[in-house]
Amino acid sequence: MQGQTAELEWRDGAVPVSTRFDDPYFSLDDGLSETAYVFLDGNGLPARFRDGFHVAELGFGTGLNLLALWQLWQDSGQTGMLHYTGFEAYPMTAADMEAALAAFPALADLARPLIHAWGAGETRITLPGLEAEVILGDARDTLPRWDGRADAWFLDGFAPAKNPELWDPALLAQVAAHTAPGGTAATYTAAGAVRRALADAGFEVTRRSGFGRKRHMTQARLP
Repeated sequence: MQGQTAELEWRDGAVPVSTRFDDPYFSLDDGLSETAYVFLDGNGLPARFRDGFHVAELGFGTGLNLLALWQLWQDSGQTGMLHYTGFEAYPMTAADMEAALAAFPALADLARPLIHAWGAGETRITLPGLEAEVILGDARDTLPRWDGRADAWFLDGFAPAKNPELWDPALLAQVAAHTAPGGTAATYTAAGAVRRALADAGFEVTRRSGFGRKRHMTQARLP
């Protein structure tokens, strides 16, 4: 695996926390439910699914969001292929990914082949109904060079106060430039600077109730 790997400590023996950013990878309350609420429902899924639907994510992390997305694709009876592109500067090892995803036994059957491919060093992974790619490196460098456009974005970097690089206005402008017309983005944060940067990039930005202890989250749509 190229690049610097994630530096972790484990909270309660189950939740990985980035020591580089001092932030957990998923909600301490219920990470899978947070993903479903913020990123899946926040992007209007599964109602918008179609063959070839493309989701991109800033911050691949444990792969939890990808697995939840793939499960929803299967459970909602889709045909054809789902496409996913993740941008990750500090990839986890396969062993750490496996340990993190063990907290979500409902995803075990989907996690197993993903972890196997990741452990083999694959960053382009084809699984039933899914074509996934994880682009390693700083998204500020890699996203401008990407030739794709996403129908939906999961903006899931660590908290803006701790990981400002993934919320930089120039990077969010690149998100907009790599979004299909009518495409959407969703994130757990409602920080004013993030909402303003998304609006300046051309998104229509709305705020909705957040998950768990978070008061608000952000949804955005490109007209």
